[in-house]
Amino acid sequence: MNNTIKFLKKTVTVQPEIGLILGSGLGVLAEEIENPVKIPYDEIPGFPVSTVEGHAGQLVIGTLQGKQVITMQGRFHYYEGYSLERVTFPIRVMKELGVKSLIVTNAAGGINETFTPGDLMIITDHINNFGDNPLIGPNDPAQGVRFPDMSTAYNKKLVKLAKEVAHTLEIPVKEGVYVGNTGPSYETPAEIRMLRFFGGDAVGMSTVPEVIVAKHCDLEVLGISCISNMAAGILDQPLTHEEVIETTEMVRANFLSFVKEIVKEMN
Repeated sequence: MNNTIKFLKKTVTVQPEIGLILGSGLGVLAEEIENPVKIPYDEIPGFPVSTVEGHAGQLVIGTLQGKQVITMQGRFHYYEGYSLERVTFPIRVMKELGVKSLIVTNAAGGINETFTPGDLMIITDHINNFGDNPLIGPNDPAQGVRFPDMSTAYNKKLVKLAKEVAHTLEIPVKEGVYVGNTGPSYETPAEIRMLRFFGGDAVGMSTVPEVIVAKHCDLEVLGISCISNMAAGILDQPLTHEEVIETTEMVRANFLSFVKEIVKEMN
């Protein structure tokens, strides 16, 4: 961690206040950042490397809507073979650099049958279905408490702001519970029926570990899912990563407007 922080502080002069994690097909937001400093993950000491198509694999640091931001243009996943501690390492780095709030985005499969591909969903809660937790192991009290409270994992003030922004911009949004699975295989129709029974509205292979660590180190979190496809068994068609990328491209304009305005209005 120390070498990572030293390297980034030497490379970047601004102090970011908002962190953003951009999921599959959503990295285009990083291209909106002004005066960007782009640092490939493989150049950062201690950083993992993203291996997923649709993830640029770099930090982009600069100004967005008048706010200093640090953006992960592509994230790390458990299914890539990284431990959850490694997957969430960038959240610890953001905190050390001065970040106070985190916006985490993802592409997700729709479990709720009222959803349609292309919908944007504000995450109100999540279900950790990884069978693992990034906080397992020794706890450093300097980073957070041993047993962090997850009853408000997604900050109510930021959820309210996101809903107000969506109304102002006339962008229709859903709200719901995100289920985090390990992947990389998509779920079976039986698994989707189970997750719906448990209260899930959307499912994906990320986000939950990052949010757990963000809460552990006292960051305010907003989560946004792009419903890129309907989950297995809802529509009679195979699931592919190409469909995920195509759908996120389709909602590009709404996604950009939505997140940029949220950033602009954040205190």
